[in-house]
Amino acid sequence: MSKDIVAKRYAVALFQLAKEKHMLETFEEDLRTVKEVFLTNKDLHAFLELPSVTKENKKQMLSKAFASLSQPVLNTLYMLTDRHRLDIVAEMADAYFAKANEERNVADATVYSVRLLTEDEKAGIADVFANKLNKDAIRIKNIVDEDLLGGIKVRIGNRIYDGSLQGKITRIQRELLNNR
Repeated sequence: MSKDIVAKRYAVALFQLAKEKHMLETFEEDLRTVKEVFLTNKDLHAFLELPSVTKENKKQMLSKAFASLSQPVLNTLYMLTDRHRLDIVAEMADAYFAKANEERNVADATVYSVRLLTEDEKAGIADVFANKLNKDAIRIKNIVDEDLLGGIKVRIGNRIYDGSLQGKITRIQRELLNNR
């Protein structure tokens, strides 16, 4: 079975448990922490991949590394350890975030800009795209992209809305070439 399919199944199960326990936000925060650690801490990742380390030692390491997590999220990590599936943690977290966003009618957006945006600018962009996409809210993560000449690029899911100066120049160039 594909990694994404397996990750989605674990995410759906964890999501259903979170809904039952009214802990959607708690699980989401925990999974953001877990994903960040798994993506940035290469030593932990290497340790958990070692075949010579027993499952119990791996679980002890996880319980020490993630002592502040809610028990259901920690239990999920233990289950993934037992089933040799720790390689899907990031994909599982992303699938959970998507389900939680869908439940709350919220979307995550990455906004690329020449400089950091003010809170008012972020709120304005969030309002525009929330209306455009029929969402209750848009959560914005701002990334400074010094390669942009001006304007912004907004990525929501797998769609990119390019309002950058470079994007406009490219569109004009394409139009001029097509009208020859």
